[in-house]
Amino acid sequence: MSMVDTDIKTEQRYTSLFSEKREVLDKQVSQTIASHRNKSIRLFEEQGIPTKKLESYKYTNMLPLFEENYGYDFEHKVFQQDLSQIFRCDIHDLDATTVYLINGWYYRQNQLPNLLPEGVLIGSLAEYSTSHPEIFEAHYNQYAKNDEDSLVALNTAFAQDGFFIYIPKGIVVEKPIQIVNIMHSEGDLMAFPRNLVILEENAQAKILMCEHTAADYKYLLSAVTEVFVDKNAVFDIYNIQNQHNLTTNVSSVFIKQKEHTSVLTHNLTLHTGVTRNNIHVHMDDEHCEAHVYGLFITDKNQHVDNFSFIDHAKPNCYSEELFKGVLDDASTAAFAGKILVRADAQKTNAFQRNDNLLLTDMAKMYTKPMLEIYADDVKCSHGATVGQLDKKAMFYLRSRGIGVEEARILLMYAFAYEAVEKIRVEAVREQIRNLVEAVFRGELNKCNSCVLCDNDAETGFSCR
Repeated sequence: MSMVDTDIKTEQRYTSLFSEKREVLDKQVSQTIASHRNKSIRLFEEQGIPTKKLESYKYTNMLPLFEENYGYDFEHKVFQQDLSQIFRCDIHDLDATTVYLINGWYYRQNQLPNLLPEGVLIGSLAEYSTSHPEIFEAHYNQYAKNDEDSLVALNTAFAQDGFFIYIPKGIVVEKPIQIVNIMHSEGDLMAFPRNLVILEENAQAKILMCEHTAADYKYLLSAVTEVFVDKNAVFDIYNIQNQHNLTTNVSSVFIKQKEHTSVLTHNLTLHTGVTRNNIHVHMDDEHCEAHVYGLFITDKNQHVDNFSFIDHAKPNCYSEELFKGVLDDASTAAFAGKILVRADAQKTNAFQRNDNLLLTDMAKMYTKPMLEIYADDVKCSHGATVGQLDKKAMFYLRSRGIGVEEARILLMYAFAYEAVEKIRVEAVREQIRNLVEAVFRGELNKCNSCVLCDNDAETGFSCR
């Protein structure tokens, strides 16, 4: 694992690294992936790493985080260990198709069940970019906004692998598809996974993305996921972020919807260091529905920044957005949500809300809900609240014989409940209920149903 040179300007370090490793980056991918690199690295160089001077990153300075001396692995190496020994996620009653990524690379030893519906493709982005070019070329890098976010452009420049999912016309995938990405290394590491999901007409699927760290090093994870949802398709995507305090996680999801589609996204940040979530939904046809949700729980000095952009480009569409945050200790968070209703998007219904609970005087929340409307026949609303635990509710619970700490936990859980109940996979919803309560009780800082194991040279795998 090599390290980035720290003696030159940060942006120049990445552009120099790109030039130095260009041949390696292109070695294992299709020409389609490689063809977008030059323009993307130029866009990154022009824009630079986002700082607070940029309006969309007003509350999160990414520059110091990218200045760290991360290592990198641009040549795919077969991971010899069995990931099922390093990581076990046991969500009770979750019947899912589970595949693993290791540091953003598709884990080649994944065992996919034989019961997947005919025509469904799940696998390595790099491999499918070569084996199925007719599908891949029509969608890759068509929805990501490289010219609007330099970190998306940087991902496009360095992208090599990630997961690829294709659901053919009319196919309903009943089981959720669980994608587990594990950061596991012998030193500080950065990774740029790239993912592509395609649902054809009348298809249905649910994806559960789980982000975990299996070693106590500094990690920079900057991922981009593009999703295309064709006519009459239904799609859910859940992103569960449960990483240690040394992690910087940048997750950008771009979704394009066609006519009569229903999409649900839900970002659940339970533990992190610094997280930036970008959610872009483009309703490019009539009668689309988008449900955009999020729940973040922070403590210590953690920081979570959620940015969303819902683009109502055509008439008769509906969007509902709800983000809730619970902040403890000296943690900070930000929410910036923009709903754009274009001139042609008459009969739009769009609703946005961000509610936040501060548990200490040191915690800080920055919120900026936005509506930009150019049509005149619409129903739209937006709002935000930032407050502390209700003293009257606390008094009521205390008067019923409930102790201070238990009353505090009950009120916090009641606050988060609305966001948790938006999860449409019952087993996941029940597990998140338990995890949220455990976080509020201070009983865990990582998922207690996910077992992480270290490879000890003398004793073998040591699990915790």
